Amino acid sequence: MRKSNDSNVNWKVVRFVGIDLGNARSKFCALGRDGKVVARGTFPTEPQAFENLIPLPCRVAIEVGTHSPWISRVLEAAGHELYIANPRKVRLIFASGRKSDRLDAENLARLVRVDPSLLHPIRHRSEGAQADLAVIKARQALVELRTKLINTVRGLCKSQGSKLPACSSPSFPNKVREHVPEVLRPAIQPLLDQLTELTRRIREYDDAVDKLANEKYPETSRLTQVNGVGMLTALAFVLTLDDKQRFRRSRQVGAWLGLTRKIDESGESEKRLGITKQGNEYMRQLLVNCAHYILGPFGTDCELRRFGLRIAESGGPHAKKRAVTAVARKLAVLLHKLWVSGEEYIPLGYAAERWGKDAA
Repeated sequence: MRKSNDSNVNWKVVRFVGIDLGNARSKFCALGRDGKVVARGTFPTEPQAFENLIPLPCRVAIEVGTHSPWISRVLEAAGHELYIANPRKVRLIFASGRKSDRLDAENLARLVRVDPSLLHPIRHRSEGAQADLAVIKARQALVELRTKLINTVRGLCKSQGSKLPACSSPSFPNKVREHVPEVLRPAIQPLLDQLTELTRRIREYDDAVDKLANEKYPETSRLTQVNGVGMLTALAFVLTLDDKQRFRRSRQVGAWLGLTRKIDESGESEKRLGITKQGNEYMRQLLVNCAHYILGPFGTDCELRRFGLRIAESGGPHAKKRAVTAVARKLAVLLHKLWVSGEEYIPLGYAAERWGKDAA
């Protein structure tokens, strides 16, 4: 198999390149203007290898993945026209009956040659935003670990016929310590100590989030004007979108985050389906949590709350769930509109024309 630096490859005739990324090694397929395969090869998944892979500017396609953020920066710096494919929307790759790294690389090259929009290309956030978002992801990992440990402790105590009192996650170790059965204390005491340490670390991340937002992303203060939206959600929203101008209309943000319904129309029939759940799962989860707060007992009176309550009161077995989803989608649109416009948020009574159709 030819390597990328093989002297027999005539790179002058190469116009399109597909690269299937691997953890240790990646495969490429290079096509000429007429669509014929000019070269195939395997090379290490390392920065220097990508810098030297293609000597002349070409149209290049890769799949989104763990390595794709830094690889995209290397290829774009080399002057290539880069497209990052979403494999879950490209059935030729995701649902192919004949799937291999070699064929995936060729399919990417052929799709980017015919029509790059067939790849449903995505765009990675900037390197700085990616590094700052790592703080939020690290915090999320600790929160999930704390939840798993709390569930483990409760489950172990239930097996001994002891039901621990309800309490918040941060206060859990201190509140339940005396309720743990004597026979289980040697096993559970270390878990409670670990939960205390996890809560301390999470608070440190909370401080880091506040510092990041205040010092590097002052626009988050516009988003936290909305009751129920905290600094974590505001910063995650800004970092996830990365560029407020990436959407022509604010209402596109809801669809981008997977908060709009799937469509299945055939003739005169239309099935009622759930939301698409595409895009960033954690950002969607944060918006849903905000929606629960807005509609809950501590939510203040505002247009968002009234909008959701009207849906919840419409009846039906899933009315509350539909209300939460609708408020989360509308909240995403509103946050983007506040970010773009820089205007003050008015919870009640603002004119529809002030915000335009996006907030209607």
